[in-house]
Amino acid sequence: MLTPARLRGSFVSAAALAAALASPAFAQSTSGTTAPGATAATVPADAGVPTPNAASDAAQSDSQQVAAPAPQQGIQDVVVTATRRETNLQRTPVAISVVNDVALRDRHVQSLYDLADGGVPSLRVATFEARQSALTVGIRGIVPLDANQPAREQGVGIYVDGIYLGRQHGLNAALFDVERIEVLKGPQGTLFGRNTEGGALNIVTRAPTGEAGGRATGGVSNYGGYNADIHLDLPEAYGFAFKFDGVVQHQNATTKDPLAGQVGWNYYNRRGGRVAVRWQPLEGLTNVFSYDNGYDANTPFYSQLLNYNPNGCVAGASPASSASNREGACYLPGTNYTTLTGTVKPLLPGVVVNGSSRQTVADIGVPQQVSVDKTHGFTNILRYHISPEIELRSFTSWRGVNASQWDNSGGAHRVPVVAPGCVGVGNVGGNGCNFSRYSLADLHQNQFSQELQAVGTVNTVDYVAGLYYFIENVRDDAATPNSNAISGYTTAGQTTGYSYVVVDPCTGSAGVGSTYGCRSIDRASEVRSRSYAAYGQLTWNTTDALHLTVGGRYTHDRKQGQLVISRNIVYVDTPFARSIYNTSLPFVVNTAAATANGYQPLNQTYNRFSPTATVAYDFSNTIHGYAKYARGYRAGGASSRTSNYQPFGPEDVNSYEVGLKTDLLDHRVRFNLAGYVMDRKNSQVDISSIQVTATGSFNNLVTINAQGTTRIRGLEADLTINPVENLTLNASYAYTYTKLPLVPITYTAGGLSTTVQQQFYIVFTPRNAASGSIDYAIPFGGGDAALRFHADANYAQSTQAFDQFATHNDASFLVNGRVSLAGISVGGSQQVTFSVWARNLLDEQHVFRRDPSNSLPGAPTTSVTTGSVNNILGDYGNFNAPRTYGAEVSVKF
Repeated sequence: MLTPARLRGSFVSAAALAAALASPAFAQSTSGTTAPGATAATVPADAGVPTPNAASDAAQSDSQQVAAPAPQQGIQDVVVTATRRETNLQRTPVAISVVNDVALRDRHVQSLYDLADGGVPSLRVATFEARQSALTVGIRGIVPLDANQPAREQGVGIYVDGIYLGRQHGLNAALFDVERIEVLKGPQGTLFGRNTEGGALNIVTRAPTGEAGGRATGGVSNYGGYNADIHLDLPEAYGFAFKFDGVVQHQNATTKDPLAGQVGWNYYNRRGGRVAVRWQPLEGLTNVFSYDNGYDANTPFYSQLLNYNPNGCVAGASPASSASNREGACYLPGTNYTTLTGTVKPLLPGVVVNGSSRQTVADIGVPQQVSVDKTHGFTNILRYHISPEIELRSFTSWRGVNASQWDNSGGAHRVPVVAPGCVGVGNVGGNGCNFSRYSLADLHQNQFSQELQAVGTVNTVDYVAGLYYFIENVRDDAATPNSNAISGYTTAGQTTGYSYVVVDPCTGSAGVGSTYGCRSIDRASEVRSRSYAAYGQLTWNTTDALHLTVGGRYTHDRKQGQLVISRNIVYVDTPFARSIYNTSLPFVVNTAAATANGYQPLNQTYNRFSPTATVAYDFSNTIHGYAKYARGYRAGGASSRTSNYQPFGPEDVNSYEVGLKTDLLDHRVRFNLAGYVMDRKNSQVDISSIQVTATGSFNNLVTINAQGTTRIRGLEADLTINPVENLTLNASYAYTYTKLPLVPITYTAGGLSTTVQQQFYIVFTPRNAASGSIDYAIPFGGGDAALRFHADANYAQSTQAFDQFATHNDASFLVNGRVSLAGISVGGSQQVTFSVWARNLLDEQHVFRRDPSNSLPGAPTTSVTTGSVNNILGDYGNFNAPRTYGAEVSVKF
């Protein structure tokens, strides 16, 4: 296990080695570093760094890159803004990985989910359930399973040009002209605020340049795919400079739906536009206003039935409970059943069990329409450079997202389980023969944020100070009717076969359905969150080599929420509740049911101080070390998936980190190393189970705080080698050890309670992950023309996909590639690039999400000692996307 003592020893040893390598026999004393591109905090030497003119520099926001110095031999310099000021990446005492525009293009990254291939090993991106419409983003083992609820927060902050995005919905929209993505690892609570305990993802886009020019790209790919984008800069006039961005991305389904007229699965159709205007009324004052609008229509990944009754569940005595998950036994973690009753039903005719390969056609056709995310936002960034001692900045933003979810990816692979011989179809005879859980949800969010900053240098002290305000209003609702039924047909009075039918979308699921106004609402909630913060950070450059940093942030959060509907029972009469049921008439509130379920509205206040301290030392101009302490926190909330709106508290993390950043052999070799120890208290963990109802089934997910300390230990290494001009090699590795304390799980039913000490896990966090890439260019014809080759390979060890289950998903090994004939001059300043690309080049197949809840008894509802096997089916899960490939043409003008 990685301990603080071992980390200190590793740091000292690495520093001694690097110092030796930096001696005159091995390295020259030249300053500056850069970010090679694919995986480490470096960009390929042949990538170049955008160098907008001085006017453009003044227009860039806090999260934008400043002009790089003249190109040097070897690995180039990169400037980042992890400390809220522009600094050289190698001299910045923060563990950072940078994915620049060249790496994004080489990997054919069109949306954030494309980063799930593991190009940055410590960054984990996953879908929530199988849905592309909401993403789970984690860094260094801070990965919430379900940040999909209005009163639940993310553990990694997502920023676009310095603006915090409050929801994970809409994150997978198309990216607009991204210059780079900075992955800041470890708690960033002082400068970036709450909900950044794992780190921050800082997306930096290009600002207007004020010079006429642009770029356009068009491409086609398999699965009926196509993409196009255009980025147009207009010349500055009267102090104003405009920039326009537009993007379109499309892919047909990779798993077909046998039901006529349906979309299928792993489909997307994205489009969006943005306009930005830069205004420079006087020297030193720059204001950039932008508006963006995005549309993302998509369907989830197909959920396959991976096995059938893998735990051998039968009626009879239940396996004894223990602190372990009893993997391989018919035992639901956290329960203490003594007896199991019921019958494990046979599979429906035609249902396919396939845990080894990705299905291209679903076994049973079900209704599946697209989910739609619509995002929009207004952003205003003002910078006033008064003097070298002070620059004032203002970040103002209003954003919103509207998401409608339609997920029927499970078909007959999820509960409720039905079998031939069942009684009742839809609204004719009940719900006994209905199946295929259609998960429906709507979310509406808007947020406003205002941040004021003062940044500058006084003598030997660099400082950042700021004030921050954030307000968010969110409401959501969800329903899970069944969409299909099995119906027997007879000959001469005898049942001779079965067929599958689609039930009436309004009344077919025991009187309800999927149509708006016909739904039985599982849950609906409204939440308002407000956050106020003041922060400051000082760096005292005591000598040319020693730098001492201290900082702190005080945050006051208030979260208010109410569960207006639960299990189709109206708790609170609000305009939102009436709109769900499409009525303007007041409701009769069922106060008795709300009280019996223990419902209480959410009204919580959280106050936190997040300090940081760093000691950084420059061993030479090319070797830099640091030791850092930081604290972060994630706000508490309440679970709208529970009938009592169960609250949970905040969690806090203390992080201790040492790091070394080196440039060796005349900037031909770059090696960065970081080791860390993180202790998280009151970890928010999720207990997930499916409960069958008369009208369908719903996901009963309870969030609680695990008492005690969660231990997270890790080591990260990045290596870039530029052995000769035009050849760059990258390698990155992340080791992450996590251990949660035992958590007492209490179930109450039938007047009795049981408590079991249960082991929990951190999801989507592989113990070992690695990535490597190679970039090679063959120049020809003079100028920028070159034949470029790129290949990258990414590995991740298997990991858990649910907090309470020991069951693992599969390990992954993904390879991407691109070949480009780049920079061909076609007259004047125009250049054309022809490219072919492939993602998952080897067509590797792995289950990235495996859910064992279908193969185990359900959670207690009527008894804590007797469980049922009536809805035992098998594990279901999702395979990664298949190989995609295509060709593109880009024009720069």
